[in-house]
Amino acid sequence: MNNPDPGQTSDLSGDLKLKGFKAYKVDSKATGHSYSRKDFYKISLTSGKYIFHYADRSFETDGPILFFANPRIPYSCEIIRPTSNGYACLFAEHFLKLSDRSESLLQSPLFKIGGTPILDLNKDQKDILGIIFQKMISDQDSQYIYKDELIRNYIGLIVHEALKMQPSGILSKCSNAAERITSVFLELLERQFPIENTDRPLELKTAQDFAKNLFIHTNYLNSSVKKVTGKSTTGHIAERIVSEAKALLQHTDWSIAEIAYALGFEYPTYFNNFFKKKTGHVPRSIRTAHL
Repeated sequence: MNNPDPGQTSDLSGDLKLKGFKAYKVDSKATGHSYSRKDFYKISLTSGKYIFHYADRSFETDGPILFFANPRIPYSCEIIRPTSNGYACLFAEHFLKLSDRSESLLQSPLFKIGGTPILDLNKDQKDILGIIFQKMISDQDSQYIYKDELIRNYIGLIVHEALKMQPSGILSKCSNAAERITSVFLELLERQFPIENTDRPLELKTAQDFAKNLFIHTNYLNSSVKKVTGKSTTGHIAERIVSEAKALLQHTDWSIAEIAYALGFEYPTYFNNFFKKKTGHVPRSIRTAHL
């Protein structure tokens, strides 16, 4: 989504480091930003026309939207037509106290693995969410001693409004051990991304790696993931590695060998064979097509 204008950038960074949260208005002077991982979670309410590149996917919007950005997933935003007015809030993970986060936050677009980060809004939805953002902006500088808790509630309220817009079939609760194990596995998998440098290759690359990390038997992990998602553990891992590979090929100038190493492949030929088997294309063709 849009950044605040350059004059506000240093103020926002300072407030975020000190308080862990900042809400602000977005206007037509705001700028887009380049493809990268960001330092904070972000929720934006805008109504312009944009092109988002989110991991290896792209979305074009035209009209009121609610956008959720996760610091673990790199994205960029190109402005086609700026918003006349909008709102955004940035917050650090510690501010939201994620160790105590609720089921609703885990199931929200903010945290959903592979979920769509953009929700189209009608006028009524936009107006309701706008009021919540206005309250955030008003209360963040107040002297109210419980304002941090109040702002967390505002974030939760936005999340619940977003959940109400989701088809009911998308939402699921971890009601048994298999679902809880699958949820933790998917979160562990996602926490390894995005890859930001070539010096730290993936540590968890196989079902055995994840099972060892979770202190369970590999067969138990495999059966749980298959039962809950209908897809094998290895299939989830491969799918996420392919997704990250596409993003690195399209948005970095790393060599194929560097990308292969960063994704945990000992030799570039192993990576080439893996990528071609999963996509039907060699890695170089993805980069060439993007250029």
